[in-house]
Amino acid sequence: MTRPPTAYERYAPWRRWVEVGFVGAVLAANAAGNSITTWIELERDAGNPAQPWEPVVWEVSSALMWCLLIPLVARLVERFPTHWQNWHRRLPLHLGASIAVSLAHVVGMVALRTLAYRWQGAAYDFGPWPRELLYEYLKDVRSYVWIVLMVEAYRLVLRRLQGEASLLGPPDEGPAVEPVERPERFLVRKLGREFLVEAGDIEWLQASGNYVNLRVRGHDYPLRSTLAGIMDRLDPVRFVRIHRSYAVNLDQLASIEPLETGDARAHMKDGSVLPASRRHRGELRGRFAEA
Repeated sequence: MTRPPTAYERYAPWRRWVEVGFVGAVLAANAAGNSITTWIELERDAGNPAQPWEPVVWEVSSALMWCLLIPLVARLVERFPTHWQNWHRRLPLHLGASIAVSLAHVVGMVALRTLAYRWQGAAYDFGPWPRELLYEYLKDVRSYVWIVLMVEAYRLVLRRLQGEASLLGPPDEGPAVEPVERPERFLVRKLGREFLVEAGDIEWLQASGNYVNLRVRGHDYPLRSTLAGIMDRLDPVRFVRIHRSYAVNLDQLASIEPLETGDARAHMKDGSVLPASRRHRGELRGRFAEA
């Protein structure tokens, strides 16, 4: 009998569409609202020389640049996650990134505005660059902070929906029930529930940025660690590295398929096919034969 898909698995095929749609809707609504309010403010000045299309150009040019920059900020956040334990170390990174993002945002939107004004037979004046760059950065750094917070919050929700794994720490009092250096179980938090996963139930592991996905009975549970770091703590008799991004439980390995390139494919008992690099192929064959 096949198991019913989880909420995360039902959401996964629509994830990119939802993300793009959400960002697009927020930027479009923000641009429309700001265009209207800016024009209302300009209308209060009887000597205002601006045309109705100008606030639209200002806001749309900014929104278009954020369409390009938000995915880059999201990739940065994914590559260098920020949390309570490391925010002070990440601060210089985000400070530099916010300056670069603001500079790209300003240069891009000024270029778009210049083209739009020329199309209307007019000239666009951004103003003194040092003053305006500082003014725009003070606005952009707030947007940058909100983007980072929203991306981190969204990733946290996804991990909770998927089920996030963590290592069991030493107890506050008394000896540990099991060796902390060689964990036999992992704690998984999922949708407000907590349960334990046996290390021996892990079928294979995949490195994913600053996380390692633990595959257990068809589910992936992200663990904040490097693949090398978690491999140092798993049973070396049972688990073996087969690729720079993959490791397998030998008990769950069904067969090894050699390739003409010298690499191989590892066929798992759950039907998954994983890459095995030439560097690790020899050790994998020897360990698989022993198993």
